[in-house]
Amino acid sequence: MASLVAAPRKKPDAKPDELKTLSAGALTRRQKQVLDELGREKLLELYRRMFLIRSFEQRCEQMYQQRKIGGFLHLYMGEEALGVGMLSAIRPDDYVVTSYRDHGIALALGLSPNVLMAELFGKVTGVSRGKGGSMHFYSRERNLLGGHGIVAGQIPIGLGAAFTARYLDSERVSLTFLGDGAVQQGTFHESLNMASLWNLPAIFIIENNQYGMGTAINRASAVTDFTLKAQGYNMEGVTVDGMNLLDCYAVMADAVAKRREHPAPLLIEAKTYRYRGHSISDPATYRKKEEIERYQKVDPIQQVKHLLAELGWLQDADAKELERDVRQEVIDAVNFADESAEPPLAERDLHVYAD
Repeated sequence: MASLVAAPRKKPDAKPDELKTLSAGALTRRQKQVLDELGREKLLELYRRMFLIRSFEQRCEQMYQQRKIGGFLHLYMGEEALGVGMLSAIRPDDYVVTSYRDHGIALALGLSPNVLMAELFGKVTGVSRGKGGSMHFYSRERNLLGGHGIVAGQIPIGLGAAFTARYLDSERVSLTFLGDGAVQQGTFHESLNMASLWNLPAIFIIENNQYGMGTAINRASAVTDFTLKAQGYNMEGVTVDGMNLLDCYAVMADAVAKRREHPAPLLIEAKTYRYRGHSISDPATYRKKEEIERYQKVDPIQQVKHLLAELGWLQDADAKELERDVRQEVIDAVNFADESAEPPLAERDLHVYAD
């Protein structure tokens, strides 16, 4: 006799007006713990890094319009809390791999804006020696296993890194960042299944910015609560507010601490929003102006700035000086890229074949 399994009850998606902004008087117990753990100097550092990502991306937009940057360009504006919060909670020897929207991830890991801008300009001083471009940042020193242009192509690589960590018993973890559009790809499901079968320290982070290219998730996925995908592969799944720096730090800090002691996979759905289109060529006419404005009310950078001010940790004059310094750092990166040489023809086959 056949048995019927009921479909899971769909959780309503949170509307922007329901998302809570950071406020010193309304912090949860876990957020207070994170704040105590970070302290003033670390929180200021994270705020600066978020502001650096935003300023870098804004300048990239301008450089593209001036034809200094060519090809594809996928900007991270709006998702800064997700990358900075999570990556500040891991160890330097942990593995990180991401998709083509990789600028923010690279900057969150501490890569120099100089080498990243030079890469975007196609210069030999770039992080991939000018031959990767926007979608292919890579750093062996930071254990960044690359940005990847093929949708979901990075997921098996993150799985392999997790296998390496488990095989070597190194207590390292592997973080794989992917967009919501990649969830429907076969490699996502294959990788989650293998990670669970082998109890690998693999953390899969879905950067759910509500749209896969120009298609809203409710038009592309029969299930919009992506943590339900974890149940199908016998692993934990958790949802986090991807616009909230403290929550993103907390969920990753808890995840890596547990998996260093007891290796196991985890699926994190971080609900976030991108303030620009899918890429520089996307005018995003499929979104209403009011929708963007609602999400701008919970801008992750402004949330942290407001919290710092409330705590008395950042005065207006100091904030202006910090922002001025960051903008100058980005201008210096543009000048560095401008003055750098193009890759020599002799490097045509370098890094194509193993030495």
